[in-house]
Amino acid sequence: MEDVITPNDRRYEQEERGHAPGDDQPMSDRVNNRSLRPDSPAFREFMTTGWDNREPDVHALPSSAFTPKRLEELGRRFPGERLVIPAGQPKVRNNDCDYAFRPDTAFAYYTGLGQDYEAGAVLILDPVDPSGPEAAKGVTHHPELFVAPRADNSTTDYYRDPHYGEYWVGPRAGLRELQAMTGIETHDIAQLEDAIGKDVGSEAGAVKVRVIRETDPELTGRVEAIRQANGFPDSGHNEGDDDKLHEFASEQRMVKDSYEVGEIRRAVKATKHGFDRLLTRLPHVIGRSRSERILEGAFNSVAREEGNAVGYDTIVASGAHAPILHWMRNTGVVGAGEMLLIDAGVEVDSLYTADITRTFPVGGHFSPLQRRLYQTVLDSQQAGFEAARPGATYSDIHHACMRVIAQRLHDWGILHVDVEEALSPAGQQHRRWLACGVAHHLGLDVHDCAQARYESYQGATITPGMTFTIEPGLYFAQNDLLLPPEMRGIGIRIEDDVLMTADGPEWISKDIPKQIDDVERWMAERAAAREDE
Repeated sequence: MEDVITPNDRRYEQEERGHAPGDDQPMSDRVNNRSLRPDSPAFREFMTTGWDNREPDVHALPSSAFTPKRLEELGRRFPGERLVIPAGQPKVRNNDCDYAFRPDTAFAYYTGLGQDYEAGAVLILDPVDPSGPEAAKGVTHHPELFVAPRADNSTTDYYRDPHYGEYWVGPRAGLRELQAMTGIETHDIAQLEDAIGKDVGSEAGAVKVRVIRETDPELTGRVEAIRQANGFPDSGHNEGDDDKLHEFASEQRMVKDSYEVGEIRRAVKATKHGFDRLLTRLPHVIGRSRSERILEGAFNSVAREEGNAVGYDTIVASGAHAPILHWMRNTGVVGAGEMLLIDAGVEVDSLYTADITRTFPVGGHFSPLQRRLYQTVLDSQQAGFEAARPGATYSDIHHACMRVIAQRLHDWGILHVDVEEALSPAGQQHRRWLACGVAHHLGLDVHDCAQARYESYQGATITPGMTFTIEPGLYFAQNDLLLPPEMRGIGIRIEDDVLMTADGPEWISKDIPKQIDDVERWMAERAAAREDE
């Protein structure tokens, strides 16, 4: 990786002034002293000549046909108010290295921009004049996108700015390109402050501002300073207003349009390919050191080839790791005879993700005990699917899944209380072996719409267009002395993605095998395949 030149790298400027860095140099100026940046007048002049312009491809994104309706619905909820939705900034991994940038989910939803197009960009919904002709036609807001201009070879930032300079990052979309891609009027980020603060006030006819506050704390601070200076001094009240914006933006995503459903289908298809590659590798890694990570790498390589990345950290948990709900270290050895739990999803370039869990017998065939436990989880999932109908709630899915689990645990002599007692709010003893939830919304986030109100999520009815998971499991920890020894150290989860239609639920992930015979057949087919497939 090349050294990153940052604004804190002052070495050449200081030496040109006759001042070498020393003990009196501020820490901020010493951070990147390892970089030796050429900065002579001759170099600066030389770097602005002799380049062939490389114009980035420009075309409308498929999402741009769907974002106007999303923006209109958002604007109708907050008439007369200015709404600020930032993409967010890069997040530091260590020192001068950032994590790969992923825009904020609300920003991606309302602009249609996926991948890593524009760190630092901001979407504003600017209210129209309520007495003007646009308002009379039902228009509430003008969406405006604020981004940094291109730092192409006509600028010194071309080679000086590691964030935007195209010498460093290659041709990137600027104002003209992003407007063509999104269909949203686009402006220089230098105009952002004026755009946020224009006409802000608490008097009649003035404008109130809300911001998605968690995404970009520095920008939120600037918005808050503008509000404080213009008649909105109560920071607690302002934060509550911002929370309402975030809440609505989350709830609006609950019902997916046809574009979103198509993207989730693409993500599921790519995820199937990831499982295919992983299973092809499986027979070759049994017993090898850190073989969980070898399988993780096999899946993740497909995520990068066919999508943007993984939608969340891949879980590869063999044997005693499988009952650990969020085992993501993946440092273990995949052992012969064990059960192997894989929870993984590809995030496609639009940032929609799949969320699939499969549990495999490492040797390719279920033992009688493994078969019995696996079938219980499968039956529990099917009960949840049958409970999922238009008008049902997530609680209906939850209780249907839990009843099967509680009954089987009781039948096996593990649950020592009556099933009805366990299922009652005062009981819940069966949750020792299934403590997590069994369903959640799915979309741009793997746990989508999480900022929604409880009554809009758990308490609301499921309607056509919602996409969600159903994922019951059994988690028998290695150290659980209430279990028979032969059951300890086994974890099983089966998770699929579901689309609610007017006619009932549809398994989006039906092509990823999960029935016992189908899983064994799938494993045999992949074991016979070439590793380079």
